[in-house]
Amino acid sequence: MRFTKGHGTGNDFVILPDPDGELTLTPALVAALCDRRRGIGGDGVIRVVRSAKHPEAAGHAGEAEWFMDYHNSDGSIAEMCGNGLRVFVRYLLAHGLATPGPAGLPVATRAGVLVAEIGDGTIRARMTTPRVYAGSTATLGHLTLPGVAVDCGNPHLVCGLHDGVALTSLDLTTAPRHDAGVFPHGVNVEFVEPAEPLDGLDGHVRMRVHERGSGETQSCGTGALAVGAVALRDAGLDTGSIAVDVLGGRLVVTHDEAGGWWLEGPAVLVADGEIDVEAVL
Repeated sequence: MRFTKGHGTGNDFVILPDPDGELTLTPALVAALCDRRRGIGGDGVIRVVRSAKHPEAAGHAGEAEWFMDYHNSDGSIAEMCGNGLRVFVRYLLAHGLATPGPAGLPVATRAGVLVAEIGDGTIRARMTTPRVYAGSTATLGHLTLPGVAVDCGNPHLVCGLHDGVALTSLDLTTAPRHDAGVFPHGVNVEFVEPAEPLDGLDGHVRMRVHERGSGETQSCGTGALAVGAVALRDAGLDTGSIAVDVLGGRLVVTHDEAGGWWLEGPAVLVADGEIDVEAVL
């Protein structure tokens, strides 16, 4: 099986070319590929398949040729991955599978058709509009933190740190406990603290994230989007840009005057190879 390895701010993925939808991608295979000792290693698997060839994307084939079929490292299916979207676009460009038009490059996802623009060393993706909709909590050990639920096409809980709790002190080796009534299908939990101001931006924060189905990761694009939406709301701003520093680098979330929400950051392909599937299963 051919594969490419890529990452966006350290959020890493195994990319599988399957243009005609012929690959049987089971949860066991996904988990084996993502195993960092016995497989390739990754926070998730991205299957590159034509929209017309995938039952979940066929309805978008007229808008976007390619569908990003994303799976978490435990084999579960995710609705969306912001870093994965940018890496997916980088793969399409590097392999000559797509060319951006005047309006960008459309990609079908389980959260709908999204559009990416290619910058100088970065990729900027127009994301699903985040919806801040409820208060909730996350519990780590004996520490319970208030948070805000945000729908970014997938579920998030953004928890601001207060009362002397440091971001570096959090133990994210186990999943934070959450309210199953608010998040019946699980949730990605972001922990946030303010950072020093940056010129030209409306806010700057630092974030760690525990991703549903993957554990703590170096970065989460939709998590950064959720954090940016809450930061702009808390600042009383309808539009603006927020820098979100993650363990793997920096992402910038922008809400523009036209109502678009954008996620910008690097997307890097680091290797191409071939794996013996029988050896990892």
